[in-house]
Amino acid sequence: MSESFLLAGTGLSLLVGYLMGSVSFAVVVSHLMGLRDPRSFGSGNPGATNVLRGGNKLAALLTLVGDAAKGWLAVWLATWGVAQAWLPEAAIPLAGLGAFLGHLYPVFLRFHGGKGVATALGVLLGLQPWLALATALTWIIIAFVTRYSSLAAIIAAVFAPFYYVLGDKVAWHIDALTASVIVAISVLLLARHHENIARLIAGKESRIGGKKKSGS
Repeated sequence: MSESFLLAGTGLSLLVGYLMGSVSFAVVVSHLMGLRDPRSFGSGNPGATNVLRGGNKLAALLTLVGDAAKGWLAVWLATWGVAQAWLPEAAIPLAGLGAFLGHLYPVFLRFHGGKGVATALGVLLGLQPWLALATALTWIIIAFVTRYSSLAAIIAAVFAPFYYVLGDKVAWHIDALTASVIVAISVLLLARHHENIARLIAGKESRIGGKKKSGS
């Protein structure tokens, strides 16, 4: 492959992934169902958790599925492009990174997006299904034991890169670029949860199913 082909392919995968990730299902679903814009109440975060705060469980579920699906689809399309010899191998993880960045900083919402948990899981599902399963199970276990959704997301984000390394030559063969993308996604997830981390330390973070604590 020529250098120009590699550059064009990687750039295209990032751009397409970013544009796909920029579609906010929280806003789209709420608009189609005649609900309030999720940016106008609660945390103001355009994500499934804040949609749930609006009281519509179906809308929250559709948002969760949509946000995860766009991450998976971006990776799948890049994988298909690589199989057709239209894109270089690097396009696969970069498309996932683009989708994740699009969710965090969507061009359609003036770069104010969600925290990216569902989209990150969708990206992992596209990259390595078993890695996505291990990460999702980590979230479920921590959330069930502690009843802190944010803590579960934080711990799952920390463990995801380690799971990827541990699975080398067992469930998959590690790729340096893919590993770097997974680490980048994990770091960005932690950064997006900095307020949650502060509230967890202060003991003010809300639990799943509990009332919102004062100061949170």
